[in-house]
Amino acid sequence: MHLIDIGANLTHDSFDPDRDAVLQRARDAGVVQMVVTGASREHSPLALKLARKHPGELFATAGVHPHHASEYTAECDAEMRALHSHAEVVAVGECGLDYFRDFSPRPAQRRAFELQLQIAAETKKPLFLHQRDAHADFVSMMRNFDGRLGPAVVHCFTGTREELFDCLDHDWHIGITGWLCDERRGQHLRELVRHIPANRLMIETDAPYLLPRTVKPARAHRRNEPHYLAHIVEELARDRGEDVAITAANATATSRAFFRLPNPEPSA
Repeated sequence: MHLIDIGANLTHDSFDPDRDAVLQRARDAGVVQMVVTGASREHSPLALKLARKHPGELFATAGVHPHHASEYTAECDAEMRALHSHAEVVAVGECGLDYFRDFSPRPAQRRAFELQLQIAAETKKPLFLHQRDAHADFVSMMRNFDGRLGPAVVHCFTGTREELFDCLDHDWHIGITGWLCDERRGQHLRELVRHIPANRLMIETDAPYLLPRTVKPARAHRRNEPHYLAHIVEELARDRGEDVAITAANATATSRAFFRLPNPEPSA
């Protein structure tokens, strides 16, 4: 299998001691390309730096997560725009709304989201989106930009059946993580993933977060890594009633088209 992890927080400090080994484990598990999530003013430039260090294999997003929306000043907006001038930055985000945690005030979240939607409208780059417990406001803000945006993916989808079909009705893509494997919170996704068209479905780890609960990692710190993407796609294929090779191939093709990624160079 050739897999693409569309969302890995590889700039997280938990990877500082062994990032090269993490990347090698991912390669060994068939992960040929990864999109490094930029989710704050601090980490978006680091995501670009990491992508430039691994050309053709790693790519970056640049944005400000709703948790950090209070930092989205005029200077931050200028910094984000500068990052998007680089070809290695393939999507705007992670951006959106999170009313579950409310780490930033909701008006600040909406302002930061709107400014990043404006960047996406101007650059026509894909959107890498976050939404939790804010579906109505999220959809309303996206509708304000109807006809002006490129493709969009609702990253780490964990919502209801109604929210899923609402997203699909808007032609948005869906990112599925190891949340699928959580018998406490993700059981409903086991049935919902059958309804996602193959050309709208992508897979991601959201590493180091969301370690699939159906794996028993050898390392005691229980950190998620991109190499677990192979496990996620196996679980996803089973729930969709597909051969794992079909699910993997479709997700990879969809991801490559969505982010406009080049075909990876063959191994020597």
